[in-house]
Amino acid sequence: MQKFYPYRHYIITLILFGAVTIVAQAFKHHLEMTNIILIHLLPVIVIALRGNFLATTVVTTLSIGVLALIYIPPTLSFIVHEVVYIWSFIIFFIVGYTITLQAKKIHAGGIKETLLNTLSHDLKTPLASIMGNASFLVETYPLDLALRYKALLQIIESSRQMNRLISTLLDSARLQNSQTPLKKEWCDMEDLISIALREFRSDVLHERVECRFSRDLPLFYGDCTLLTRLFVNLIDNALKYSIDEKPVEIDIKTSSSQWIITFSNQCPTLTSSELKNLFEKFYRIDNTADISGSGIGLSICKEIAQAHNGSIRAYNHDNGIRVEVTLPILKHPVSLPMEDE
Repeated sequence: MQKFYPYRHYIITLILFGAVTIVAQAFKHHLEMTNIILIHLLPVIVIALRGNFLATTVVTTLSIGVLALIYIPPTLSFIVHEVVYIWSFIIFFIVGYTITLQAKKIHAGGIKETLLNTLSHDLKTPLASIMGNASFLVETYPLDLALRYKALLQIIESSRQMNRLISTLLDSARLQNSQTPLKKEWCDMEDLISIALREFRSDVLHERVECRFSRDLPLFYGDCTLLTRLFVNLIDNALKYSIDEKPVEIDIKTSSSQWIITFSNQCPTLTSSELKNLFEKFYRIDNTADISGSGIGLSICKEIAQAHNGSIRAYNHDNGIRVEVTLPILKHPVSLPMEDE
C-alpha cells in the first residue's frame, strides 16, 4: 500500500468522482439540474480541502467534462450554448482553487476545522441559491421582468454572501500566520465604513443603517483591509440578528487615547453567559438555528481588534445588543508645517 501513497489524491479523486457519477446517473430522472451540479461539486470540495492544486484541477475538469457531456444540452458533446452553465464551470474552479489555497496555508493550523464546518453548510447554501436562480432564469425564459430582476438580485446577494465567507476565511488564515505582519497605513475610518457597506444591498442599507460619526475624525494607523473585514462582519451580524425592519446604528467617536466604534441593533437580549461566549470560535446561540452562520465571523472580529492592541465586547443595550470595539491610538498623524506666505 505504501507505494500508492504518492498517488493517494488521484485515487481518492477517482473513487469520489465515480461515486457521484453513479449516484447522479441512478437518480437523474428524479433530480433537477441544480441538484446534479451540486452533487458534482462535492468531490471538488473534498479534494480541494487536501490542498493539492493538481488533484483539484483534475477532479474539477472531470466534473465539468461529465456535466457537459451527459447532462447539459446538447448531450454527448462538449458544446455549451448557455452562458449560465459556463459561469457554473467558472464557479467550480473558483471554489476549488480558493479552498485549495486556504487548505495549503492552514494545514498545520487549527483553521482546517473551520473550513470543514463552514463549507458543509455556509458555502453550499449561497451556491445552491446561485445555481437555482440561474437555472430558473434559463428554464423559464422568456420571463417577466419583475421575476427576472428578483432572481438576479438573489444571485447577487448570494454571491456577496459567498464572497464575505471566503474573505473571512482568508483573513482568518492570515491572522493565524504569525509570520505575516499587519500591513499598517493611515486609514480613514469613515471611508472604511463606506467600503464595508458596499458589501450589502443598497435598499436594505438605505432603510435600516444609520451612521453617526464625530466631526473631524483623525486618521487611524492600522491594517485597512482587516479593519474593513471587521466592519463588514459586524454589520452583517447586526443585520442578520436584528428584528425585521428595525434600524442598525453605527457610531464612531474618539478620545485623546482611543477610538470607540459601536454597532447597535434591536433584538432579544442575551444572558451574561451568552454575551461572554459570543466571540468564541464556532459559538452560536441556541435560538438562532434558523439563521445561517458558522460562528467564525465574530471570532475573527476579536482577532482583528486584538491584533491592533484593542478589544471588543457585547452588552445588552435598550431593546437590543451593542457591540463595542475599542482601539488605542498608538500613533498620531504628523501635520506638516505650513509654508510662510
